[in-house]
Amino acid sequence: MRPANVVTSVADVVAGIAISGYFLSFGLNAQLLPAILLCIATIGLYSGGIIYNDVFDAELDKVERPERPIPSGLVSEQGAAIFGGVLFVIGIFAAGMYSPASQYLAAGIMIACLVYNKFLKHNAILGPVNMGLCRGLNLLLGVSILPSTLHTWWYLAIVPIIYIAAITMISRGEVHGGSKKTLYFAAALYAVVIAALLTFAAINGQLPLTTVFVIPFLLMIFLPLIKAIQNPIGPNIGKAVKSGVIALILMNAAWASAFGAWHLAVFIVILLPISLLLSKAFAVT
Repeated sequence: MRPANVVTSVADVVAGIAISGYFLSFGLNAQLLPAILLCIATIGLYSGGIIYNDVFDAELDKVERPERPIPSGLVSEQGAAIFGGVLFVIGIFAAGMYSPASQYLAAGIMIACLVYNKFLKHNAILGPVNMGLCRGLNLLLGVSILPSTLHTWWYLAIVPIIYIAAITMISRGEVHGGSKKTLYFAAALYAVVIAALLTFAAINGQLPLTTVFVIPFLLMIFLPLIKAIQNPIGPNIGKAVKSGVIALILMNAAWASAFGAWHLAVFIVILLPISLLLSKAFAVT
């Protein structure tokens, strides 16, 4: 399930809720249940997607990553497939308990996960884009707490698509080492993401506060990436990928801050030490 990663998916949804303006619109009258249902939905969907990643990679992992649960014999392939399916159902059901729009997005996330895991993972272009789409839809799952705002902010899904595409490109060299050209391109994509965050913060008059979250985000993603560029061996690339995934929490905090929901930004940042703690006990990549 990669619990540390699952925490980052919750951060995606909370950032989407911030973008929608749900708590700012309703104030003290805002209900927590919709937010809880969408967080449960993303936990089920992300966990199911990660599990099916290992199910479809079971044969390859026997060679490249024999320490993973399925090739090591810790978990059976059939048991993992059943558990992943149950989590997908939980995710779609929880989203459907709130609204049809949320359920459609949840179904879209599940389909995107399965298409990536089964067909596009090893496609140099479509694979990273497809993986990014999963995160983009996850952000919109949070936005769907106010379904009427989806048509206003749907295009913001492009930013996590770019970010996750960059991380996916970097991860290609995690086992055998990577290409400096690929790493430089990923750095350029990171720069685009940071520019987008700062642009929306400036438009909304939230630049000073948002910068507080953007600076640690920038450091967390670029420091290990620079080290990987200097020496693109597998372990260095693995650290860059791990940092990039967990840094999603800071990126989502910056989104919440850019849209004036500082209280949600603080809540998202609190998820960071939880994710880091879990990453010490469970694999991130």
